[in-house]
Amino acid sequence: MGHIPLSWYLILSAILFGTGIAGFVYRKSVITVFMSIELMLNAVNLSFVAFSYQLQRIDGHIYSFFVMVVAAAEAAVGLAIILTIFKNRGTLQIDEVDSMKL
Repeated sequence: MGHIPLSWYLILSAILFGTGIAGFVYRKSVITVFMSIELMLNAVNLSFVAFSYQLQRIDGHIYSFFVMVVAAAEAAVGLAIILTIFKNRGTLQIDEVDSMKL
């Protein structure tokens, strides 16, 4: 079996992170922005695990686990906020939800 170089993992991670940034900046739906943030967190996790494997240390796996815990908490709180916004406003478009007033 061949060995996959670290640079390939980092390039994939950079592509995923860039895609997440593009979705965060250019999309107008709260759901798409939310998914873009999750994509960026997964790109960081890939980098942590790749470096951890390359350096033969467990630190990257531990950091990745903490990022997954934070992402799960963010998903729960974010989904509750999204549902509340939709219930109060009737839309999930960012341009129409930019005000804190009801």
